[in-house]
Amino acid sequence: MKRILIRGAEIIDPSGRISGIQDLLIEAGKIKKIGRMIPDVETETTETIEANGLAAFPGLVDMHVHLRDPGFTHKEDILTGCEAAAAGGVTSVACMPNTKPVTGTPEILEYILEKARQAKAHVYPVASITQDMAGETLSDFALLKKHGAVAFSDDGRPVKNARLMQTCMEEAFRLGVPVISHCEDLDIIGKGIMHKGSVSKRLGVEGMDRSSEDSITAREIALAAASGTAIHIAHVSTAGSVALIRDAKARGVRVTAETCPHYFMLTQDALLKRDADYRMNPPLREQADLEAVLAGVLDGTLDCIVTDHAPHTAEEKADFETAPNGVVGLETSLAASLTALYHTGLLTLEEIARRMSTNPARILHIPGGTLEVGAAADIALVDVNREWTVEPQALHSRSKNTVFKGCSLRGKVLYTLCGGQIVYRGSDHHEMKGE
Repeated sequence: MKRILIRGAEIIDPSGRISGIQDLLIEAGKIKKIGRMIPDVETETTETIEANGLAAFPGLVDMHVHLRDPGFTHKEDILTGCEAAAAGGVTSVACMPNTKPVTGTPEILEYILEKARQAKAHVYPVASITQDMAGETLSDFALLKKHGAVAFSDDGRPVKNARLMQTCMEEAFRLGVPVISHCEDLDIIGKGIMHKGSVSKRLGVEGMDRSSEDSITAREIALAAASGTAIHIAHVSTAGSVALIRDAKARGVRVTAETCPHYFMLTQDALLKRDADYRMNPPLREQADLEAVLAGVLDGTLDCIVTDHAPHTAEEKADFETAPNGVVGLETSLAASLTALYHTGLLTLEEIARRMSTNPARILHIPGGTLEVGAAADIALVDVNREWTVEPQALHSRSKNTVFKGCSLRGKVLYTLCGGQIVYRGSDHHEMKGE
């Protein structure tokens, strides 16, 4: 493994212990040294990236990704998903268990981890809360943790039985592993395909009432509070859920939460196009929800910005009313967040890095989220001012169902290093020496 010298990058470190324009020396997969004007070393053993004008972020940690592998590899697989991750500056992904078979046995965990050895990002499997995600019998948490599971979730559906969910939270808390809850009451949703509101009424389709999310969010918080355990709330989309989480945190409940860029950038109005690429679960909601989610991101009520990267083929997305829910996001999440949060003056680069790298790494208890000496060399080099247009066919994901198609975003990843190796280099990258 070659050494890599990154010259003249602006260090973005959420800890605040490192700042300014610095050089980074990468050796044996780790950050060996940070300083100004690190002397050149032999070019035959060291690659040099001239990073003048680029920001060095700790590699992003996306704790909510669907890699579709095993079972749905026509949509995405571990390798293509991690190609997309690398192109977006994401160096660690937590992959959800609604695969086929469900990620709920040592064999499937071993399959994922073995295939991930060749991937361009670190892959951390999330195992199912219940066997086969059927909502009836708890999985063997201790066994699954032993075989590499970093969290438990039945993402895609809630655990309907509250007693079973509380038992799950107590067992996972004892093991020190987070539980991620998909907060939706399926009985309330019924046959809804988008947010229940003025746009669904105008389009003549059934909607998903926001109470479906709020009611389960409230239940999970109540269970965590009563049992003294913890819960992580996935993909928050409603003003009600944000308020519930904010109140719970103020009361000392161990609750963390995430949202996605589309929930603080887009509303139900995007569905007026009758384009299923704008359908996801939970759905795009109203302006008041967008503003509440944005406020939750800004004040730290929502700890993490994730993607809920959910690939589907063009054929599957062709019919607005029958298409499956889900959108891809790994390649656009940082650019979208920079566009909406940094270039509007709402958050600093360090604050964005905290929400997209440091906090998710902390919640999952995995390495990442820092550029300190000795840390793994997981780094995204970003031109935060570079404008680009999202062209779906240019995305690295096997599927192209992005809500940002045709959008101009400001902020472009030019290099991604994972474990000290360059895994992505943009076509418009800066000069590199010693190749």
